[in-house]
Amino acid sequence: MQWLRSLAFTSFLFLTTFVYSFGVVGAFWLPYPRRYAIARRWAQLQLDAASFFCGLGYTVEGLENIPPGGHVSMWKHSSAWETIAQMVIFPPQAWVLKREILWIPIIGWATWLMVPIAIDRSAGTGAVKDVVNQGRRFLEQGRGVLIFPEGTRVAPGQTKRYGISGALLAVEAGRKIIPVAHDAGRYWGRRGLLKKRGTIRVVIGPPIDSAGQDPRALLEATRAWIDGKVTELDG
Repeated sequence: MQWLRSLAFTSFLFLTTFVYSFGVVGAFWLPYPRRYAIARRWAQLQLDAASFFCGLGYTVEGLENIPPGGHVSMWKHSSAWETIAQMVIFPPQAWVLKREILWIPIIGWATWLMVPIAIDRSAGTGAVKDVVNQGRRFLEQGRGVLIFPEGTRVAPGQTKRYGISGALLAVEAGRKIIPVAHDAGRYWGRRGLLKKRGTIRVVIGPPIDSAGQDPRALLEATRAWIDGKVTELDG
């Protein structure tokens, strides 16, 4: 039965994603906040649908840790769920993502209209410079920057080296890092159709100050908090 529920949800997800993507593209002339509001409604719809079809809900701890103005949020990446939920949980952010996403017809165009930071991940230091240079501009505008430091979805119980770009951006821009841990991978796998019944726990950690920090030390502190909290959640 859960497989059938998951199939129904996935069909709903694909259908509504295309509908809302057309809506965003059609609203290209609207200012960014209005376009983002459409995407946020889509995200909330998916979270509600996951609860309705699959019995998959979520809780959030630490909302008071999100500061006003520009900051760098660094999220654990284990499923597609957090790419959706972040739009509902956090204020509008510039998403760091691989540029290939923008090449997808309709969906990629709608994503481009969200004004992300699209990078060529094979560019190495060039990609890091793009995150820092573009990220500083968004932070100065008072908009947050979202980074999945692992760069790709990682299965529960596994770890992956964190990229330096988020920590480097925070240090150079003088902004705080907001670490975010969750256990979404236990319920919404990085591959496969099945969405398990349960409650995803999201924990937003205390802001980590970048002032006077070495980027690698800052990255290690962020990684230690996220991975430690994920281990706690998985326990």
